[in-house]
Amino acid sequence: MRGVWALLLASACCVCGAAPTAADPASDAPEVARSWVSPFKDAPSYAQALQAWQSPEDLNAWIGARFAYDLPRAMRLSETQRMRSGSLPIHEPQAFFADPSGVCVDLARFAVEALRHIDPDAQARYLKIEFAPLQLQGQTLRLHWLASFQRDGKFYFFADSKRPGAIAGPYASTQHFIDDYAVYRGRQIVAFKELDSYQRQPRALAAKTPRGESP
Repeated sequence: MRGVWALLLASACCVCGAAPTAADPASDAPEVARSWVSPFKDAPSYAQALQAWQSPEDLNAWIGARFAYDLPRAMRLSETQRMRSGSLPIHEPQAFFADPSGVCVDLARFAVEALRHIDPDAQARYLKIEFAPLQLQGQTLRLHWLASFQRDGKFYFFADSKRPGAIAGPYASTQHFIDDYAVYRGRQIVAFKELDSYQRQPRALAAKTPRGESP
C-alpha cells in the first residue's frame, strides 16, 4: 500500500503497515460492530464540540466512537429512489452531532464542515467516488463520499462510513488513495471528483478517471 491506515483514538495513534481486511463490496456500512469505547472529546452541543476539537484527529476520534450507519436511509438515498422521487436533504452538522447516524454523505458533510471550522489550514474537501453500479435490496448503489484534508503537502482521507475512526494517509496524491481504495472495497472505481460542496453543481460530473480506465 502506498499509504498507511491509522486508527486514531484521541491523541493515541496505532499505525498498521499492512493492508486492511478486504471489505464486503455490497455495503457502505462498517465491517465490524464496535464493542470498544475509544477516548474522545465530547461536548453537550455541537458549538461546544467545535471549541473542544483542535485537530482532524479530535474530530476523527469522535466519529469513530459515535457514528452509526443507517441502512434504511441508504436505500432511500439510492440512485433508484433518487430517480423516482428526488433527493433527500443531507443531515446538517448540528443535527448529526445530536444524532450521529446516517450514510456516507451525511458523515462526509459533518466532517468537512466541522474541520473547516476547527482547522481551516487543513483544506477539508469532499471526495466523491463513483463505483461501477451494484444492486442491494433492489436498489442501485453507485456513489460513495469521504472527506479529505492536507498536511505537510500530503493527502489524508477519513469520515468513511465503511471504517469510521480510520484515517488513510499520507498519500502523495488522491489518485494513489483511489488505487488502494478500489482494492480494499473490491469494486471498480469508474471515476472520482474532489469537490468543495456535496451539493450538485452544474456540469459537476466532468470527473477525473482513474489511471488505466476509459471514461
